[in-house]
Amino acid sequence: MTDDDALNLGVLLFVPYREMERRVLVALTENGFADLTQAQARLVARIGPEGSRLTDLAAQAQVTKQTAGVLVDQLVRAGYLAREPDPSDGRARLLRLAEKGQQAVEVANRAAVEVQAEWVAHLGPRRAATLRKSLVALREITDSYR
Repeated sequence: MTDDDALNLGVLLFVPYREMERRVLVALTENGFADLTQAQARLVARIGPEGSRLTDLAAQAQVTKQTAGVLVDQLVRAGYLAREPDPSDGRARLLRLAEKGQQAVEVANRAAVEVQAEWVAHLGPRRAATLRKSLVALREITDSYR
């Protein structure tokens, strides 16, 4: 039995995720978004196309509403997010990507595509497709935000 055989699936899933996240943050830094922290980037990545409410972001990021609020305040001040009235509820506010936030998302997405291409090249198309299919199936029982 190798050391890798002793690792549980959670660790084996986390290690590549952590590397993807690291590479995305490096790309963001190299492209002028050095002020974006990992915690902030995780929230920015969860902003929906029609905007998101703070409570939804907090739940998806698995942080308290207060923590999400502090991060959102920082992101608004830094120009990554904008607060707008929620058209479906006059009392609520939606968070949307500001232009700077959209630019950062584009950089992050390009970096993620590059990393994924490296992984597919390493695994080969067949193994990569099998891995994707398995992870999509696992998502059925692990992702409450689908």
